[in-house]
Amino acid sequence: SAESTCEAAQSHFFSCRIEWHLLAVRHQQCAERSASGIAVHDDVVLTFDKIRVRLQGADKQEQLKLVLFKISDDGKCIVVDEDKCLKVKDLNGEEDVFRKIVNMMPTEDCRYALYDCSWESKDSPKEDLVFIMWAPEHSTIKKKMKYASSKQYIKAKFQGLKFEWQVNDMSDAKDSSVFIDKLGGRGVVKKLEGKEV
Repeated sequence: SAESTCEAAQSHFFSCRIEWHLLAVRHQQCAERSASGIAVHDDVVLTFDKIRVRLQGADKQEQLKLVLFKISDDGKCIVVDEDKCLKVKDLNGEEDVFRKIVNMMPTEDCRYALYDCSWESKDSPKEDLVFIMWAPEHSTIKKKMKYASSKQYIKAKFQGLKFEWQVNDMSDAKDSSVFIDKLGGRGVVKKLEGKEV
């Protein structure tokens, strides 16, 4: 009948529009990738949402404390470094949380990271996400350049971050003093992860 032919035509039209829209989105993502040489995997954004949002009633022990991100082996995408994540429960009984965070970082390779930092000012306890750009002196020049040139693309996915800590030399991470300076210094920070500073 004419009515079913019309419905079929409408259905085909809407199906084509959806396909066209998906192609346009993919094309835009590819264009972004080709401009930067690198894409940010969707799991990176999902992980950011997971570490950023604290759901009411959720088990605090299961909350993410540290997540590392790396450039994939083929150099085309920033992905979650699955083996390098810490949850709150992984730090139970840990005497020096900051040292544990630093020890999760590779000594001869670069990484990006999000660290859910607990600290206290003289006024109140605080929790802030800190973006970490990790490029130690023992990583190759090529890797350092790749991570440095791609940093803006991962940071663009992490809206609302107040703090960034960049490590180019292991002396920046030998103790928490450089990190504390990034949070505002000893005049502002009274405790870091429950420890007096």
